Amino acid sequence: MNRQATATENESEMTEQQRLVTAVLDQLNEIILGKDYQLRLALTCLLAQGHLLIEDLPGVGKTTLAHALARTLGLNYNRIQFTSDLLPADVIGVSVYLRDDNRFEFHPGPIFSQVVLADEVNRATPKAQSALLEAMEENQVSADGDSYPLPDPFFVIATQNPVTHIGTYPLPESQLDRFLMRISLGFPSQDMERRLIAGQDRRELLSLLEPALQAAHLKSLMDAVSSIHVSDLLLDYVQALVAFTRESPDFIHGLSPRAAISIVSSSRAWAMIHGHPGVLPEDVQAIIPAVANHRLRLRDELNASTEPGELMLAAVSVP
Repeated sequence: MNRQATATENESEMTEQQRLVTAVLDQLNEIILGKDYQLRLALTCLLAQGHLLIEDLPGVGKTTLAHALARTLGLNYNRIQFTSDLLPADVIGVSVYLRDDNRFEFHPGPIFSQVVLADEVNRATPKAQSALLEAMEENQVSADGDSYPLPDPFFVIATQNPVTHIGTYPLPESQLDRFLMRISLGFPSQDMERRLIAGQDRRELLSLLEPALQAAHLKSLMDAVSSIHVSDLLLDYVQALVAFTRESPDFIHGLSPRAAISIVSSSRAWAMIHGHPGVLPEDVQAIIPAVANHRLRLRDELNASTEPGELMLAAVSVP
């Protein structure tokens, strides 16, 4: 009887989680048309408490997606436009001398927000880009010898233009690794583009968005991610995928232990939003391109016909 009651309770909790996830995705799909897979990846990334990099051409909805996520999840939001003359203090904040008190007072910068959009992050110099590193890794920033905690939750959503565009500074591997996922939106289908052209302006729709979640709901979804079961066989699969990247001559270097942890945490979040009590191989396969592609470099990038994630999945069989 107790076992049956526990099962019913777990099913009820899962149903509530699915209701919340569906409400979020339905609202996002009204703003970003025809990109359900990318929206699920973005939500997965944030529920796994990671940071998201969106790389694509200008004008395909990168900034709109970041803003829609923040408003839908009920989080406060700041946008930082990265430019070639941006300074670290423009991101972190600055200490101002108070003459009357004979002391310095720290004035927080725009990074002190629950969702920070680092727009066109690769247009800034490496020095300015580095201002994000400590924040993304430690959830704090340091200034003048003091540390200041960032809000909880804290997410960075960065957008970047392709490195072939004029005025870009490629992100170093150390900073790319701070992003749990990298996604691209791509052009919409013809039908969805017609809806965009004929429909209401996206900025107007954004202004009308109401939060689909309360803070307690978001916390419960994040807590639910960590409770998703991962079997030993599934961990064997993840380790085999990571080992392949280290042993294969196709890659300049393999995935790090941090990347392996990222695969597991992302798979858990993907499983949770799809109502799976445990992580399935299909969950791993769904997130691998977003988690692995930006962390790996092919030796022959110019002639490569497949992405790193596709090579991994094709080469490693499910245990």
